[in-house]
Amino acid sequence: MASEDLKVTEEKMKKSVSLLKQELSRLRAGRANPAILDKIKVDYYGVPTPINQIASINVPEARVIVIQPWDSKNLKDIEKAIQKSDIGINPSNDGRVIRLVFPVLTEERRKELTKTVKKIGEDTKVAIRAIRRDAIEEYRIQKKNGEITEDDLKMAEKDIQALTDKYIEEVDKIVEAKEKEILEI
Repeated sequence: MASEDLKVTEEKMKKSVSLLKQELSRLRAGRANPAILDKIKVDYYGVPTPINQIASINVPEARVIVIQPWDSKNLKDIEKAIQKSDIGINPSNDGRVIRLVFPVLTEERRKELTKTVKKIGEDTKVAIRAIRRDAIEEYRIQKKNGEITEDDLKMAEKDIQALTDKYIEEVDKIVEAKEKEILEI
């Protein structure tokens, strides 16, 4: 029973780390990253559709994303959707493809982004600690109801703390790597 509860707790922590990775991949760090387009939807025959489902997305250079629609009629719609989005990059349309050229980040913008990365990382750590707190509380309730012994409770607390330490360390590594990427010129 206890190992099942521990697996559930670990799964929740994994999801928190996964969300962190997803959130950080959307941050514009001066390099072209197709994940920045994930939230943008294009009106495709009346249906909001992700860009990657109606066009091929390539990164031919470090600071350029090239979007080539499978149907050239969608070129204007894709361009409009990108302009309406909050990614802060103007698309250039040459009639066949759309190019997104990422400008070099200023020092001030880099520092802003590192602060944002740290905040997102800290929020993830808080979520992981909340998962730990809830899991330990669940074990304390089981102890109070006589379902587990005092030794089982101590062992569970130790295991949960080890999991928490592992995932917080992973968050720190991810945040550090993203900061390094942002500060890289």
